[in-house]
Amino acid sequence: MSAQSVLVIDDERDIRELLTITLGRMDLQVEAVGTVAEARRALGERSYDLCFTDMRLPDGTGHEVIELIAATHPDMPVAMITAYGNVDAAVNALKAGAFDFVSKPVDIQMLRRLVRTALQLAEERKTGGGTAAATGAAGRLVGDSPAMQQVRGTITKLARNQAPVYIAGESGVGKELVARLIHEQGPRASGPFVPVNCGAIPSELMESEFFGHKKGSFTGAGADKEGLFQAAHGGTLFLDEVAELPLHMQVKLLRAIQEKAVRPIGAREEVPVDVRILSATHKDLGRLVEQGQFRQDLFYRINVIELRVPPLRERRGDVPQLAGFILRSLAAKSGGVPGRLRPDAQQALEEYDFPGNVRELENILERAMAMCDGDTIGAPDLMLPQRPLRQAEPVNAAHAAMHAPQPGAPVAAQPTVPHAGPGSGVPLDDYISNLERTAIIKALEESRYNKTAAAKKLGITFRALRYKLKKLGID
Repeated sequence: MSAQSVLVIDDERDIRELLTITLGRMDLQVEAVGTVAEARRALGERSYDLCFTDMRLPDGTGHEVIELIAATHPDMPVAMITAYGNVDAAVNALKAGAFDFVSKPVDIQMLRRLVRTALQLAEERKTGGGTAAATGAAGRLVGDSPAMQQVRGTITKLARNQAPVYIAGESGVGKELVARLIHEQGPRASGPFVPVNCGAIPSELMESEFFGHKKGSFTGAGADKEGLFQAAHGGTLFLDEVAELPLHMQVKLLRAIQEKAVRPIGAREEVPVDVRILSATHKDLGRLVEQGQFRQDLFYRINVIELRVPPLRERRGDVPQLAGFILRSLAAKSGGVPGRLRPDAQQALEEYDFPGNVRELENILERAMAMCDGDTIGAPDLMLPQRPLRQAEPVNAAHAAMHAPQPGAPVAAQPTVPHAGPGSGVPLDDYISNLERTAIIKALEESRYNKTAAAKKLGITFRALRYKLKKLGID
């Protein structure tokens, strides 16, 4: 079996020699050239498993090399060699299609990790390895609408490089699932996937959580602690709700991304980290930049490539397929039979806007399975939210009939309701929950806490009562 080969393109002899020696010790065949013209000749004569190219060359640029390889050797990963601190050039290289970048002076350990990851990717592309795993992972992103087909196609492309990806989309659309699929379909799949909700970490603990700390570095630091960056070493760090990061942490995060290294609290030296950054938020990050709430330089670093995940209302045709998938998943968890939607229930779902997207659909179906008789779900079982009632509107038809003004009679003021109603500052869901809680407690008391009798008195099934007790926190 022939050794894997690498093409190095750099006009500095010292860099060519360093890479030739380092890669040679990894049992790789290395050909080193110093110009774009020589690179064209070499690429025209044979194919390589990996290419390193400098950004600036005597007769052209590294971008020309990337474009040439993309056109003639699309399966060959390309890594850009950039000057120290020239992150803009690195970002532009990633946008142009580079697999990753390495800064001068070259860190040998980082270089070796990059090479191993790139060669693994090249081998998978040649042999078709990982295809079954990738297909199985993508199967969790349910839907055949054009919008979802485009998302799946984009995920496949993004998995091939190491560029930071910003996943935009409303709450509940599945941004973390998209991030996991990018990770699982790429060469880092065997490494860790570390998701972190940036809005769930107290501000004073963020630096320790992200970068770790040394024993005794502050009060309560009784032992060395590994940070999230170190935990994600060799894999992917997913920064969910990245817009929630305070400005002081945005500065530190930017440096960690640029330098590919972190300094634990209390440590004297930085620790190199090999991490791919994926981030997401439901907020408009561009607008936050304009308002000065999010650093523009960090925005450009994490938003090298943006992937928008469409809301459910923009792909209504996927709702029946999604509903079937969710019902089968619920049945697998409970060990029961998958629920079935009646035509009226399916129509109601297809006409609903789903402000909470896929996550809301999951909650609606889980509740419906608890409320329905048997395993068939009708539209009433879905209990889809209605538009909030105005304060002057009656709560139900009986109330309307009772208080409707007689012809010619003066309009009387609405009677006082003992609980705050919709339109008075209390959300409709909370108002209805309070009414349900009062009715259930009364039925339980009248039936001496016999749940079967209470359910019969309320006109609902025992399973529905049990669900409501759990939902409303009634013990």
